[in-house]
Amino acid sequence: MIRRPAALLCALLPLAAGAQQVQRTSDYLARMDADGDGRVSLEEYLAWMGYAFDRMDRDHDGVLQADELPGGKGRALTRQAHRAQLAERFHRQDANHDGYLDARELAAPPR
Repeated sequence: MIRRPAALLCALLPLAAGAQQVQRTSDYLARMDADGDGRVSLEEYLAWMGYAFDRMDRDHDGVLQADELPGGKGRALTRQAHRAQLAERFHRQDANHDGYLDARELAAPPR
């Protein structure tokens, strides 16, 4: 598996947020919460956050090559590795370990 620093995830977040016109935590929750249950599951989180990867993957090969990465350099990142990083971040943000992110957990600084 190809590993990337957390900085890449931070660089991808604004792409996902900006494209969806999100301005407040409640907006994140509303946009990410596909089933409307008031919380975000891992699958909902991965679907939302995967948008940035898809946008950057200009040749649609499932791998971000150096020229597709922020700054135009770095090691390649596969979709699978990106999803694994997102899942790790999700689980760190899930402060109460219930398998979902609520508005408070979404608004909390990254853990």
